Amino acid sequence: MKRSTDRILTTHVGSLIRPAEVIAILDERVEAGTSAPFEGQDLQTVRKAIAEVMREQKDVGIDIPSDGEFSKPGFANYITDRLTGFATVEGATGSFLLGRDRKRFLDAYNEMPGGGIGANWTPQLTQLACVGPITFIGQAHVQQDIDNLKAGMAETGYDEVFYPITAPGTIEQQRPNRYYNTNEEYLEAIANAIHEECKLATDAGFVIQIDDPRGVTAWDSMDPPPAPEEYAKFAAVRVEALNHALRDIPEELVRYHVCWGSWPGPHTTDIDFKHIVGVTLQIKAQAYSVEAANPRHAHEYHVFEDVKLPEGKIIIPGVIAHTTNVVEHPELVAERIVNYAERCGRENVIAAADCGFAQTYATRRVHPSIMWEKFRMLSEGAAIASKKLWG
Repeated sequence: MKRSTDRILTTHVGSLIRPAEVIAILDERVEAGTSAPFEGQDLQTVRKAIAEVMREQKDVGIDIPSDGEFSKPGFANYITDRLTGFATVEGATGSFLLGRDRKRFLDAYNEMPGGGIGANWTPQLTQLACVGPITFIGQAHVQQDIDNLKAGMAETGYDEVFYPITAPGTIEQQRPNRYYNTNEEYLEAIANAIHEECKLATDAGFVIQIDDPRGVTAWDSMDPPPAPEEYAKFAAVRVEALNHALRDIPEELVRYHVCWGSWPGPHTTDIDFKHIVGVTLQIKAQAYSVEAANPRHAHEYHVFEDVKLPEGKIIIPGVIAHTTNVVEHPELVAERIVNYAERCGRENVIAAADCGFAQTYATRRVHPSIMWEKFRMLSEGAAIASKKLWG
């Protein structure tokens, strides 16, 4: 994994806004229930779009890119095509959609673009759940992703990219267990399956990024909330499962991303990072990606005044936000970077966005032109911070 040896490097979190031609392909596949890898013209269109988005990342100064997750219908729901054991069921699965923040500000959420859940919302929803044994069947999908990324690297000259994979705990929290005797057994089964994708991607030479928003947003779903130390125990079980998925994977090929959810909203019931940082640092990863531009969490660089970043580790703070159309000034971006560099060491910081700009193929948090301008400001801010830090 690259480090900021003589300047602050830049990256992001993975999922980018898809172009219209890719959205059309994914929409048709979702409507038809297609789970097979891409073929024919669809494959050529997606591969061309991945190469183009990698060129665009290079043009705006991103040092460590992804494929935009263009082959996936969403950052987490893509696993339906790659794991067995899931089916649509009826049942009360409302905790993920109706957390304490939404309960408190329900009227406001129902008026927010992308934030509402409807005035007549009911927790009796149809949702995917685990109804059978979990096994990995995504070898062909992963190989196609590998081939697409390598083709993009050849066209753009990138020598390092990151490959996002959803964490076992996030899958478990978003898809109720109706098959395994315990959630621990369910987590272990997911971890064993996810391990195969981790191994295939790292054997191909990629850095993998483990996406785990439910590592912290599950706190919002618990009503009443547990004491922070009890939640840390809850999180530790999911971290153990993740570490099982990462067994035999070199830490220098792993980065871990946690965020407080991409939705717009007050986020008044987010757990403070200080309560979860100790568990987070137990994950067998070299780098940790956290939200740092979100106004609910922008102050949390102070956590590293009391907690030392372990030797050899990297922090990847989000210094531009995906939840607002306001484009950050590069001086503010630089200030946020320096705040982390002063506490964690300049060589241990890589600058990024808070989260993905499109958590599903049909979702976009800002207009594409604003996303790319934010990335330009990320790069400009990193250059300013580099001058301050290296002279």
